Amino acid sequence: MSQSQSYTPDNVPIKKRNPELDIAEALKGEWMDNHVFATAWFNAMSITFPLGEQFFINSVRHYRDRISDPKLQEEMRQFYSQEAVHLREHQRYNELLCAQRGYDLEALEGPLRRRMGWVKKNVPAREQLAGTAAVEHLTAVLAEKALGEDNLFAKAHPAMAKLWKWHAVEEMEHKSVAFDVYRAIGGTEKMRRAAMRRSTFFLTWDILHGVRHILSRDGKLWNLKVWASGLVFLFGREGVLRGTLKPYRDFFREDFHPWQQDTQQLIKDWELHQLSN
Repeated sequence: MSQSQSYTPDNVPIKKRNPELDIAEALKGEWMDNHVFATAWFNAMSITFPLGEQFFINSVRHYRDRISDPKLQEEMRQFYSQEAVHLREHQRYNELLCAQRGYDLEALEGPLRRRMGWVKKNVPAREQLAGTAAVEHLTAVLAEKALGEDNLFAKAHPAMAKLWKWHAVEEMEHKSVAFDVYRAIGGTEKMRRAAMRRSTFFLTWDILHGVRHILSRDGKLWNLKVWASGLVFLFGREGVLRGTLKPYRDFFREDFHPWQQDTQQLIKDWELHQLSN
């Protein structure tokens, strides 16, 4: 009998979903509660997803022959399925956004594409997987914030709230797959921590690159009120990053595992809400 390599709870299935998302009209405006910076921030995050999701799929799939646990093998397959749908939906999102608002998709994606091309050629596969495990933790922390008590998308356009909440739920469902594969193939704690430091820097850099481009095209790059509202949105009392420092820092503990941050109830609450609508 194969030794267990998966630490995702048995009652958390990783499900492929194909949501019907009519977001074209919402993307024409400031869909996040008419908040210029918040809308730009989430739109810039979306720009990073298609290339990022493909990188994550590739880095996990590279080690498929090293995994002997049938449960983790199945979770890997469902991980690919979920990430592929995320890739598809955010590619559509990004193309609609740029077409309707005059942003340059190549200018937005180009730096990330070139860096990922360099990483693919020059960085060992194990380090690439460590980076995936790190970013998966970052997205899971933000997903928990999005679906938690603060109800981050309460005042967002309903179609956009539906998209981001669906994405958040799936990030929580598969949050330990890359981590479990990394641990199963003998990844070190030192490499994992270093990957988180790099990933935090580059993800922040990529999002801010997108925000700068978006605000520049909208003629608001030098609007101090927009940037001041951005600081409040990120770090204020109800800011999107408020309360995320501890779960972020937990990743650096030697005994860390993503499911020590138990988000099963958030997943169940979202599913119940879908059934009632």
